[in-house]
Amino acid sequence: MNIKPYKTLYLIILIAFLSGCAGQQSRTNSSVVDYLYPKNTETIVQPSTPVLKLPIKVGIAFVPEQSTRSKGINMWSGVIGGGALTEVNKSILLEKVADNFRKYEFVSEIEVIPSAYLTTGGGFSNLDQIQTMYGIDVIALVSYDQVQFTDEGILSLTYWTLVGAYVISGEKNDTSTMLDTVVYDIQSKKMLFRAPGTNNFKGSATPVNLSEELRSDSMKSFEAATSQMTSNLDIQLSNFKEKIRNNPEKVKIILREGYSGGGVFGIIEITLIFLFIVIVRTRKLPMPLHRPQKLRNNHHPHLYQA
Repeated sequence: MNIKPYKTLYLIILIAFLSGCAGQQSRTNSSVVDYLYPKNTETIVQPSTPVLKLPIKVGIAFVPEQSTRSKGINMWSGVIGGGALTEVNKSILLEKVADNFRKYEFVSEIEVIPSAYLTTGGGFSNLDQIQTMYGIDVIALVSYDQVQFTDEGILSLTYWTLVGAYVISGEKNDTSTMLDTVVYDIQSKKMLFRAPGTNNFKGSATPVNLSEELRSDSMKSFEAATSQMTSNLDIQLSNFKEKIRNNPEKVKIILREGYSGGGVFGIIEITLIFLFIVIVRTRKLPMPLHRPQKLRNNHHPHLYQA
């Protein structure tokens, strides 16, 4: 009996087992595309011209996440880091994004909405329900994609957004994170603007504390990506205001009673106030001295005596 083929087979199995035990890749993510435009729906979304009532009421929430997908088995702990983005940590990150909105005068309220109120594939009908519950006008939807690499395989993260794909490369024990905030006007179903944030955190986990280190790296990477995303939000908000000024037909603005529009259309308001002052002062100017000269020959010359 020739046992050489069996030895070869055992060797292949052993190598595959050791490769699986030596490392693992784990991925957790959520997607605005899958949430707003689920594949199993036949509803056709037709955006209309947004009508923003200032000051606006903003909601912010993480879209539902997909299940964690892993490759390989960790031989020391049986699990990989994962689970860093708990509901508590989500609220902490959302509060940082919310603070970025609160500093603007044209935002009257901002509500941090629990993930439980967003259903998987809920789409715009789910947003209508949230709008009714919280009385918001627009919503900032936050999605993410995070991969933790613990082996020497193909180390990259590809994340599809509404405007295309992002590719982030990584190395062993790296944590790559992509965060994306998309701001939608709920009534018109129109995207107003978006702001991404990325991070690649280089870890140094050892087999002994791999699970704990990866969980810590996961949160640190989320925090760094959030910081970059909030900075991009400032830029996109400024760009959005310029877009409204230059293309007023794309977004209609209505001022709520008692609101003057400060912080959004400052240049326009200052110009109008300046013109108003000029008109008022012009009306209050005294009559020119040469005009009475033409009236001295009328029947009441005494009216013009000193």
